[in-house]
Amino acid sequence: MTTAEPARQTGRNDKPLVRIDGVTKRFGDAPPALDAVSGVIGGGAITGLVGPDGAGKTTLIRLMTGLMLPDAGTMEVLGFDTRKNAAGIQTAIGYMPQRFGLYEDLSVQENLDLYADLRGLPKSERASAFEELLTFTDLKRFTGRLAGKLSGGMKQKLGLACALLKKPRLLLLDEPGVGVDPISRRDLWKMVENLTREGIGVLWSTAYLDEAEACDHVLLLNQGKLLFSGKPEEMTARVNDRVFRVSGVSGRRRQVLAELLQVDGVIDGVIQGEAIRLVAAKDKRPDVTKAGDGAAVALAPPRFEDAFVDMLGGGPGGRSRLAEAQEPLQAEGDRPVIEAKGLTKRFGDFTAADDISFDIRRGEIFGLLGPNGAG
Repeated sequence: MTTAEPARQTGRNDKPLVRIDGVTKRFGDAPPALDAVSGVIGGGAITGLVGPDGAGKTTLIRLMTGLMLPDAGTMEVLGFDTRKNAAGIQTAIGYMPQRFGLYEDLSVQENLDLYADLRGLPKSERASAFEELLTFTDLKRFTGRLAGKLSGGMKQKLGLACALLKKPRLLLLDEPGVGVDPISRRDLWKMVENLTREGIGVLWSTAYLDEAEACDHVLLLNQGKLLFSGKPEEMTARVNDRVFRVSGVSGRRRQVLAELLQVDGVIDGVIQGEAIRLVAAKDKRPDVTKAGDGAAVALAPPRFEDAFVDMLGGGPGGRSRLAEAQEPLQAEGDRPVIEAKGLTKRFGDFTAADDISFDIRRGEIFGLLGPNGAG
């Protein structure tokens, strides 16, 4: 799911499905949630609506559905003006909201039945539609399970199935990857990519900048303003030859990173495996002497995230006032902070954790990784 993957064959239509022209939306006396935003969304492609929390992504999507109206500017969806024909838009689109919008005390099949009623799907078409969608989402084995008992990824798949009961020309997905493990996220991407081959336009809202790289086109928002519109690789090109990988670091990498972030010309940095990844200002090559005598610096491929941080003027720096205000814990030799030996936990005949042992030591970040339902 990076720009290095082969280009997808899509059923792209050059005629935009959505036209946004100078749209502004305010809530009370606060700064605008959207400030004179303009852009287009095409058919047969995935358009990424990208930005951090509070950027205005959900507000823009709700304006597209006709659930809200802009304070200024115009928005046209599938040829309909959102001010004049919200009902016409709502019958022709699919919309999956950010929060799980299904009924958790109903089964998978009962949710499909309910949404088929709400969308007015003729009873004669339901059996074939359910069969296609349950196969498409791999939920056929779980039709009797309560929606509240599904994993995060399965809930998103069910939400997608309900949004597709009447095949839309435009599918709006509000942060479908949130709370979903990487395997389920890949499944969702494959499903959405298959839809674009049928000419359906997809808007995928996300705060995950690695997801932006997988989109055909990106609208990048921050604090209600549109910062960029175009192909993700065009955005990433902003920082070509300005991203470096520092290897052979001496000492604790986090402490070295904090020091490197204070070096003139370094605008952002993260730990990447055994190395440190730095983004430099234009025409700057970072001085990495603080990384130790054996440190080596080499150019690294840029990422969308690097370009976004650069566009915002750099990262937060290497010092945390909150952390510095905390009194450090007194070390107690090499004894771990947490020791776990042979942990097992069962729920009825289901084993959620099976004979697990580990320890966590002071000064380290311990990663607990696994897909939804891993324990």
